Amino acid sequence: MSDLSVSASPPGLPLMRQRWSQLLFAHWPMPPELLRPYLPARLELDLFEGQAWLGVVPFTMSSIRPLGLPAIPGLNRLHELNVRTYARLNGVPGVWFLSLDATQPLGVWAARTLFHLPYLHASISLTETAGTLRAVARRTHRGAAPATFAATWTPGAPLATARPGSLAHFLTERYCLYTAGPDLMPGVGSGNLWRGRLLHEPWKLREATLTEWESTLVESHGLPTPTGAPLLYAADALDVWVQELRHI
Repeated sequence: MSDLSVSASPPGLPLMRQRWSQLLFAHWPMPPELLRPYLPARLELDLFEGQAWLGVVPFTMSSIRPLGLPAIPGLNRLHELNVRTYARLNGVPGVWFLSLDATQPLGVWAARTLFHLPYLHASISLTETAGTLRAVARRTHRGAAPATFAATWTPGAPLATARPGSLAHFLTERYCLYTAGPDLMPGVGSGNLWRGRLLHEPWKLREATLTEWESTLVESHGLPTPTGAPLLYAADALDVWVQELRHI
């Protein structure tokens, strides 16, 4: 199995520790030909039984700190909202992000500058009331396509650990991310690719009930509005270790 979990010891320098919580995976199937242009030429669009998938994932990132250093008050927590699909290179599966909206200006700058990730400034609130979560966001990044988001969901009963080969495993158990340098736009060229690795325990997934969903995130990328109800998984909080990016 190519995926890496916290029990593995991949090569590379551990850079950062984070805690992810209040997370919702929302996914829709999409024709591969719609998503293929958003990936660099070298990356293979990862398919499940011939079908591509597009995800929207809101969550809270907290306890952010470089390994060996204390967390910096005011800079150790943010809300994030990412739009993603899935890719692989040389058999290694990973995530390809179309956008990552986030609330921490310094974090957005660092992720764009050091990790070449398409982070965007946004105003995001993510609150919990009596077990129900609500996320509201508005993109504020200068020059970026405008986007808004509002969703309310309630995590439900725990699900069995996703098994390799299942759709839940394909969509959630991803221990690599792919990104491209600033001189390479999605769908253009074939060089300057990077792979980052994440280590964490397998997700503890739950059922989720959605009572609100209003979003223009997907449309902001020029993609059609997803049709039908999304496939939902809520997730319990977990700790994540971020490895260095490596040029590939």
